[in-house]
Parts: sequence; C-alpha cells; structure tokens
Amino acid sequence: MGLKILHSADWHLDSPFGGFTEAQRTLLKQEQRKIPGKVADLCRREGCNLVLLAGDILDGKASGETVDLLKRELGRCGVPVLVSPGNHDFCAPGSPWLEEGWPENVYIFKGGLESVTVSGLDCRIYGAGFQSMDCPALLENFRAERDKKYCIALLHGDPVQKNSPYNPITAAQVRASGLDYLALGHIHKAGAFRAGATLCAWPGCPMGRGWDETGEKGVCIVTLSDGANIQAVSLDALGFFEMDVDIGADAAAALEAALPGVGSNDFYRISLTGCGEVNLPALKEKFPGFPNLELRDRTEAPLDIWADAGEDTLEGVYFHMLRKAMEEDPENGERIRLAAEISRRLLEGREVVL
Repeated sequence: MGLKILHSADWHLDSPFGGFTEAQRTLLKQEQRKIPGKVADLCRREGCNLVLLAGDILDGKASGETVDLLKRELGRCGVPVLVSPGNHDFCAPGSPWLEEGWPENVYIFKGGLESVTVSGLDCRIYGAGFQSMDCPALLENFRAERDKKYCIALLHGDPVQKNSPYNPITAAQVRASGLDYLALGHIHKAGAFRAGATLCAWPGCPMGRGWDETGEKGVCIVTLSDGANIQAVSLDALGFFEMDVDIGADAAAALEAALPGVGSNDFYRISLTGCGEVNLPALKEKFPGFPNLELRDRTEAPLDIWADAGEDTLEGVYFHMLRKAMEEDPENGERIRLAAEISRRLLEGREVVL
C-alpha cells in the first residue's frame, strides 16, 4: 500500500493586493480565503494520508479571522498536516505558528531541521521553519535516516538560485539526501526534477496574485510506492491570463472565440493584434460577463499591399508584376499574395511573422 500526499505552498493569505481597484481587492481576498477549504475538500475526496504545506501560507501578519479559518480547515483535513513556515510567515515572536493553539492533527516545524514520525504510515518527515526572512542551506551535508519505509523532507527553499538567501537547494544536495520525496515551497511557478533516487518538487502558488503569476495554478498529489509519482491538480481558483488575439475581420467575434463560453471573474489581459481599427471601450461593453477584462490595442493600420502598383517607380513596377503574376497563376496566387504582403511589410518597417 502506497502513501498519498497533498503538497501545497505559497498561499500568502491576507495579501494586500496593491495595484487593484477596491472591488478587485475584495474579490481577490474572498477567493484567496477559499483556498484552505478547497485543500481540505481535496484531501478528503482523494483519500490523502498526509498534507504537506511548504511555507508562506500566510503573508506577513495575518488577521485573527484568517488564522481561525486556517485552523478550522486544517483540522477538517482529518489527517496529519505538517507545516514548514517560510520567509513571509517565519517563526518569530508574535507569529501565529508559535502562539496559536493549532488542531491536534497539525504539526509545525518551528526551528532548525528536525524529524517526526507519523504513526501508522511508516514514514519519517524532516522539516524546518524559517526564523527570519532568510535562511541558510538546510540540506548541506544532510543524509536521511532510512529507519522507515518512506523518508520525506518538507522545506521552504529555493531550487533555482544556488546563492539564494532563502535556503538554496542544489541537485547535489537532493541526490545525496537519501529522501524519497523533497516537498518545497517558495517558487510560485510549479516545477520538479529528479536527482538520484529523490523526486524534488514545488507546486507553485494555488492562486495567482497579479500579472506576474499568470496561467493555471494548483497543488500536487504525490503517490509514494515503489517510486514517487506526482500529479498537478487545479483548485479552480481565480486566475490571471494573458493572450494575443488577432482581430481578423471581426474583433468582437475573435474576442468571443478566445474567451470562455460563459462569463468569468478571472482576470484577462488581451492584446488585440492584426490590421484594422478597434474601439476598446465599445468592444469591452460587449462582454459584461467579464468584469476584469483588460484590452490593449496592438493593432496596425490596414495594409494596402497594392497601394502604388503600376506607378513609375521601382516599387510600383515590382508590385504590378506581382499582382499580374497572381492573376495569371491562380494555383499559386496565395503564395504570390503572401510574398507581396511580406514585401510591403518590410518596406513599411512592420513586423513580419513567418
């Protein structure tokens, strides 16, 4: 029988959400506060044996209401929940990790690297809690004891920058660790790698907080048996999405095709491209079901390929020849027209995308 783990990190509860309107801040905070409940629901639905939270669950000083919500939902998971505080929710005097009464199923790593065993799961879990904004390399010269079937480490750390002030993690450290699974937090874009027999992964944040955190977000479901396998799972949280949309012949139709079929409170930032004119306020009014839609005009003036065809200039002669060739050779007409379009774009200093 294997071990099933829900691994999450970087919730940043009570983020200030600066740079948004008051209505948007209210919406973002409401959606963010749904994360603990969604994690508890997923844990129960998937029949997980453990929940690992790899730091920055809180964003600085959290409100009493948020801490009460977090305690309630972590208790509702119904399985052991282990927390390794990070650089945004480090263990210092006044920290709720130190001063609040947490449910019996919640264990918090509050200092240097230590280990706990989980009754009935034949599992040893190593962890540590940041005690300030920075932290040295905790896995330097580390080797796990192999007195249990499963050996796991839960840390807030940086696997991307070897000189990071936030517990830098290197592939060499992971390879030498003797761990089955290293559960990390800190990097907000999900990633993973294997080094030796160890799988190291970080789930990213479960909900983006701005335009630097776009795309699908979620948590990890990890299964340990003969090896370690990982699956990304979305929490269907509010998201930030950026895309380019070519307006074609009908900007509204192109935008409708790019957006979901039903309205959404997600944040969409769409750059309209192609040739033509658009009225951004009028276009946005056609999509009232997307209150957080942001449109950017990146269109170009219509391209007149044959503007000077036939004139007594080199350009005029050149485009006259191309147009005549297109008319006389319908089978290759589209290729000739494309050659003429590329030529016109180059002459006008416009971008050419092949």
